[in-house]
Formats: sequence, C-alpha cells, structure tokens
Amino acid sequence: MSKRDYYEVLGISKGASSAEVKKAYRKAAVEHHPDKNPDDLQAEERFKEVGEAYEILSDEEKRATYDRFGHTAFSGGGQRSHDPFDLFREVFGSGGGGGGSGIFEELFGGGGGGSGRRRGGGASNRGADLRYDLELSLEEAAAGTEKQLELEKAVTCKQCAGSGSSSGSGSTTCTTCGGHGQVISSRGFFQVQQTCPDCRGGGTIIKNPCSDCRGEGRVEELSRIKLKIPAGIAHGSRIRSTGNGESGWRGGGNGDLYVVVHIKEHDVFEREDNDLFCEVPIPFIVATLGGELEIPTLTGKTSIKIPPGTQNATVFRLRDRGIQFLNSTRKGDLMVQVQVEIPTKLNKQQRETLQTFADSIGIKNSPMHESFFKKAKRFFT
Repeated sequence: MSKRDYYEVLGISKGASSAEVKKAYRKAAVEHHPDKNPDDLQAEERFKEVGEAYEILSDEEKRATYDRFGHTAFSGGGQRSHDPFDLFREVFGSGGGGGGSGIFEELFGGGGGGSGRRRGGGASNRGADLRYDLELSLEEAAAGTEKQLELEKAVTCKQCAGSGSSSGSGSTTCTTCGGHGQVISSRGFFQVQQTCPDCRGGGTIIKNPCSDCRGEGRVEELSRIKLKIPAGIAHGSRIRSTGNGESGWRGGGNGDLYVVVHIKEHDVFEREDNDLFCEVPIPFIVATLGGELEIPTLTGKTSIKIPPGTQNATVFRLRDRGIQFLNSTRKGDLMVQVQVEIPTKLNKQQRETLQTFADSIGIKNSPMHESFFKKAKRFFT
C-alpha cells in the first residue's frame, strides 16, 4: 500500500516553517491519539502516520532528502523510526508546564495547571462566587434604591479566625502531597496532576480542628448585605458586589456576589431602553372637539392638550418623562398612545341624536375614510 505524502498527512504546504510543522503535528496527534479514540484501529494508524510524517519533516536534513527523493529515500531499512508514543511525549512534554501536564491539557482540555507547587492560603482557597436574583419594581429601577439582601453563605469562622485549628494547635505538612497541594497520578503513558484529596490543595493538615467549623475555617450563616441600586438600571443587568461571596477555605480570599436584576412587569407602562410607553383611553368627544387629557407618569400625573380631530392611536411624546440613563442625568421620553373610546349601550334618544349628527357632517368630514375608499374603489365595482 502506497504511503500518503507527508505534507498532506499534516495538512501543510511544502513551504511551511518549522513552527508550522510542529503546530500541525500537535493538532493531528491529539485528534488521532488512541486514548482519545478508544477501540478505533484506524485512529491508531493515523496517529502513527502523523508521527512518522513529523519525524521526517521536523528534521531539516531528512526533510531535504524527502523533498528530493520522496518515500523511497527511507525505504531501505536503514532508517530507524521513533516509537510514536515516545515522540508524542517528547513534543508535548517540552511545551506544557512539565510533569506531563501539557499532554493532559492537549488531550482533555485542562487540568494540569502550571508547576504544581501550590501551598496553602492563596487563590486556590478562594471562596466561591455567588449569584442572587433580585426583583425590582419599575419605579425602583427608574429612581434607584437601596436593598438589603439576605442569603445563606459560608463566612469566616469567628472561633478560629478562619485558620481552621483550635487555638495554638497549628498544622502539619500533608504527607499525601508533601505540602505541594497537588498529587500526580499515572494514566497510561502520561501523568495527571490533581488537587490533593486530603488537604484539598492547602498543603497542610490541621492537628486539632476547630470545633465550630471542623477545620474548614468557615461556617454557614445567614448574612445581610446592603446594596445600592443605581437609577436607570435595566432588566437583566448584573451588579458585582466585591468580596460578598463565600469566604475562602482556611483563610482564603472571599468570592464575589453577582446580583442579577429582574424588573417586574408594570400595570401601566412598558419600557424600551430608556423610553416608556403607555396607552391611555380618550372619550371620542375629546378626540373630536379637543381638550385636555390627564395622564400618569412614574413621578405623578400630568396633563396634555388634545387637538381637535385627534385620531385613534395617535402618539404624543413627553420629553424627559422616561427612565434616567445609567450614570447620567439625561432621561428618555414617555410615549402616550391615545385609544379613542367608543360609547356602548346607547339609549334610543342618544342613537337618534348621534345619527342626526352623522348625517349632518357627511363624508367630507372624514378624510381618512374618503381617501381609503378612493383607493379601494376597484374592489367594490
């Protein structure tokens, strides 16, 4: 069976640089590695194939020979190939943080995490971030407010001040990880670096754990947090309250609290960005003759002038009566759409009076009606 061109195997051009050759090999080797494709014999063959291609093309002398003579230059039996797994360890071990962690990260997308020399206290023991869903009325969101949040969370133990040990008892180096906070285990031909299960990454074991927190350095407690809500905040906004998440394990730093704002649906107003919209019913007499219409706003009521002959669904804009822009004094507008209200349940006298009125005004006093039926005339003939 004829061999595929080595450049084709790695998916590169003949003019590819050494860095491009190595990058292509790393990608192909991870994709076809047997550990990532268990029970797939074709993947194993492809893995060997990309290793063979990289071995030739990564060596300048061998690559020049291959470019000149092709596969025949290496078919005489004098050329000894590396074991493909040894080659894989050699390439990945040199660029991934040592100890085989580079191989693990490439194959499974994470986990190795640097040098593995991590001792107690630092970022590894940081408390968890928390989420709090806060419901606000539209009025509260528009004007801004202050809320007191109540939530159960892990806080620093007062008895041991977060150390996790009884007074004066101290701690000893964890024998499982030797104080590194990490342990290394073998998985096939490569090594995996993980948080120590006994000291949980702290590197030390408490001799005499605190009776209140049992060595954790923190306890569950109902906490109350005051939070200022800025005017103009929008639905779905997220406020970060630094340090108000859970306390860290054995003196580690606090996490943060993320408050997600949910604005309740309003009975009268709808919000779109910083503008407000509302529909207001208007008697057909006022729409016909004109007058004043009292309307609501978020800060109270006001009046607008209705010109004679106002049509249904006409929108009136009230400047600066909407929602304040966040961190600004500028405000949106209030859009008022009038809905002309038609009277119902008329008595005989009212019906007769209304009919007399209709007969008296004729079609010329209904320009929209006249215009429409001129356009639609062909549908009625």
